[in-house]
Amino acid sequence: MEIDLKKIKKVHFIGIGGIGISAVARMMLGEGKIVSGNDTAQGDVVDELIKLGVSFASGQRIELVPKDVELIIYSRAIQIADPEFLTEIKKIGIPALSYPEALAIISKNKFTIAVSGTHGKTTTTAMIANVLLETKVDPTVIVGSMLKSHNSNFIAGKGEYLVVEADEYLRSFLNLYPKILVITNIDKDHLDYYKDLEDIQSAFHELVLRVPEDGFIICNPNLPNVAPVLVGVKGKIVDYSAITEVPELKFPGKHNIENAQTALAVAQALGLDKEVSRQALVEFMGTARRFECKGQNSKGVLVYDDYAHNPQKVRAALAGAREKFPDNKIIAVFQPHLFSRTKLLLDEFAESFTNSNDVIILPIYAARESDDGSINNSILADEIRKHQSNVRALGFDEAVGYLKETTSSGDVVITLGAGEAYKVGDQLVVL
Repeated sequence: MEIDLKKIKKVHFIGIGGIGISAVARMMLGEGKIVSGNDTAQGDVVDELIKLGVSFASGQRIELVPKDVELIIYSRAIQIADPEFLTEIKKIGIPALSYPEALAIISKNKFTIAVSGTHGKTTTTAMIANVLLETKVDPTVIVGSMLKSHNSNFIAGKGEYLVVEADEYLRSFLNLYPKILVITNIDKDHLDYYKDLEDIQSAFHELVLRVPEDGFIICNPNLPNVAPVLVGVKGKIVDYSAITEVPELKFPGKHNIENAQTALAVAQALGLDKEVSRQALVEFMGTARRFECKGQNSKGVLVYDDYAHNPQKVRAALAGAREKFPDNKIIAVFQPHLFSRTKLLLDEFAESFTNSNDVIILPIYAARESDDGSINNSILADEIRKHQSNVRALGFDEAVGYLKETTSSGDVVITLGAGEAYKVGDQLVVL
């Protein structure tokens, strides 16, 4: 389907509250289009869009799509969660694109810097964006969280560069046209869709082959899970681990040093000013829900929040917390995300909390799945208990009550997960 976005005047977004799709909605608004949207829930992202002029309807029914729109852009989550609704969308006669398909049109007309990997994408994308902004190349940016410096997940640039997260789920990133491709790392994840690690690597291999001869693949080619996907590449491989002059960052953890190395490798590939690039990383303020300090309550308990939702991310977040607070008591409050992920990565999750002194496991966040009764937070807590003793499975209210009674000055509570674990921290901060 050939669609010229420049000629489209009215666009409707289904699932407009999603972090990626909402960025495209912001882009369309900035281009002067009339934008409407619907979603099953109204949160902060939707509230901001309404302030900007989006017409929003709550719910997920075909009647909510205005009859005079010229294009529908829908969240690909619908493909999994509600395929019948997707069939309805495609029957009404209005051109319809998934979010990745819309991103493909945008990417094709920009010098695309695509940031892929099973963890670290958001922070790395944001770091690269900050470097490009500070070096005055005026990029367009689509990132999977709110940039604290802009309070937005989208930056409308007038330059030639598009910096965007490349999502591996459902092989969505194969819609992009990367001139520079970043691979932060490759691990097992999204096993509700991929068969195994080899299947994930096959998707990354396809992505690598989309990089042209005059393009760059920024990665650590020595990582055992990355090396196999680089076979037959046309672009130049740049090893980010060879970047040695990393400035002091505001955020702890080896993973953030690697993210910074990656951003500097991208700057190097683009020929950007080295010192300005380094200073951009020194000043980098981070993104929402990535080791985000939520505050300190009246008892002197520090509360942090992190989006970590797979074993590698949990380990990295807690290692960073331990680096920053080597002598403090660290309490990890984790909400598993998806029954399938929790079940398939149970052993890996069980070993991921060693840098915490106390672990609370909240009920599993179902997202797009239904509960078949084969996995729950108590089962995960039992597995973690094989590696450390202070572990308990609690509901949200129980967790708040427990933390209120047992924490004291200097303790660090870090909520973890892609669901709603942050709500425990929000309640704790006001105590």
